[in-house]
Amino acid sequence: MGVTVITGANRGIGLELCRQCAARGEEVIAIVRKSSEALDALGVRVESNLDVSDDGVVGALRDRLAGVDVGVLINNAGILRRQGLDDMDWEGMRQQFEVNSLGPLRVTTALLGNLSAGSKVAIVTSRMGSIADNDSGGSYGYRMSKAAVNAGAVSLANDLRGKEIAVGLLHPGWVKTEMTGGTGKVDAKESAAGLLARIDALSLETSGGFWHMSGERLPW
Repeated sequence: MGVTVITGANRGIGLELCRQCAARGEEVIAIVRKSSEALDALGVRVESNLDVSDDGVVGALRDRLAGVDVGVLINNAGILRRQGLDDMDWEGMRQQFEVNSLGPLRVTTALLGNLSAGSKVAIVTSRMGSIADNDSGGSYGYRMSKAAVNAGAVSLANDLRGKEIAVGLLHPGWVKTEMTGGTGKVDAKESAAGLLARIDALSLETSGGFWHMSGERLPW
């Protein structure tokens, strides 16, 4: 079955994914910059001081997870910086690209040697990265960074198909977490359960698809 690896796992959706995966009897490795009491309390393996926005994470992950058979890789780490035309934060935009767009690619390439036929790669993205779904504007850095990771994930799906590794793009819903200031419509428990259902259903036939955690297929 292999180990389940989850990034951005110290709080919010990532923490809940760890909790639910552990409850299902899966061996979990949590990848974080800094752990939390809640994560430590789960008793899963925690690999800290790993920043997905740092190019050095590639080598560090290869070393720390050498020999680990990864069945499911969930690229969950992400950041949101609110900005509009009147308050552009260029550095904030760059940070979002580093974490949201390049982060999943760094982690996935670092662990390519740990993945094998039947493994799955999930990227927690956002429907805000959908061009067709954008009817409100704003959130430039977040929208653009998520659109970029969506494009990258489709390339991953194509490149990894020959290795029989499926890739899925998943929108978690508008979740009540610290990232959203608690303004979401669903809680982390419901979102994580939906995400895991989508990952369970992911196959080579559906690889490269873009879904809401509820199962709805999302437009590009």
